[in-house]
Amino acid sequence: MNADARDAAEQASAFSHPHVEPDATVSYGPHPDQIVDLYAPRDRPTGGTSPAPGPREAAAPAPLVVVLHGGAWRAAYDRLHVSPFASFLARRGLAVASVEYRRGGAAPGAAGRWPETFDDVAAALDALPALAASALPEVGKGRVVLTGHSAGGHLALWASARHMLPPGSPWRLPGPSVAGVVALAPVADLVRARELSVCSDAALQLLGGPDRFEERRLATDPATLLPTGVPTTIVHGREDVVVPVEVATSYARSAAAAGQAVRLTLVEDAGHFPLIDPAAHACALVAEEITRLLTCP
Repeated sequence: MNADARDAAEQASAFSHPHVEPDATVSYGPHPDQIVDLYAPRDRPTGGTSPAPGPREAAAPAPLVVVLHGGAWRAAYDRLHVSPFASFLARRGLAVASVEYRRGGAAPGAAGRWPETFDDVAAALDALPALAASALPEVGKGRVVLTGHSAGGHLALWASARHMLPPGSPWRLPGPSVAGVVALAPVADLVRARELSVCSDAALQLLGGPDRFEERRLATDPATLLPTGVPTTIVHGREDVVVPVEVATSYARSAAAAGQAVRLTLVEDAGHFPLIDPAAHACALVAEEITRLLTCP
């Protein structure tokens, strides 16, 4: 099977799972896309004849995992395609918040919406701890880990670095706001992504084209916002033809040069989509990486 056929088969598998309804949906703003689906933590079944996992009984508060979906920041892709992934994490005892945000633009197929895409991610993350704790009694107000796939991986890395933004940025925070980030096949380095024309020049479109790219990337490119001091893991399929591994390794090199260690896990025999496919081994590995960050002291 050639690389393109493999990618198509992996995408078909990841998108074949039925949508999983959330336990609650909350709004963080007035726009229809400013919503978050919340999944209560569920315990794993204890055996083959056990009933389906149900809501967690009263116990210690569950940590919160925030999921940012991918899709090249384009309007055609929304949070629904990652609902099986969100449910997969919830079945491992995690509270999960799957964030929607504004994508696309006036031009058909355009990537991102400036500055609304970044406005929304910042606003959602600022509001989420209180919103989630109110809607799901299982959620604690402690550790929060970000995860995101592809373009969502870029947004997760960016959101974890908001305290490194230039002074005066409306998105800047005074210090780190999350316990860690697990980025899945992320568009982690916008310059390298532009050089490789990732997702049909989506990174260039995200920032408004060539005339605005250099100016705007200073506040939006995770590779320029280092070191963050936030524990960071990247999980990437070695066979990824959508976002080549070189984009992740370029970010990891920039982090090392800035004095920050980034855990880079390359998954053998996997491309772009198995990382969010509950039927794939790579997805179980992702869950393990998230749990590892949450349990680290």
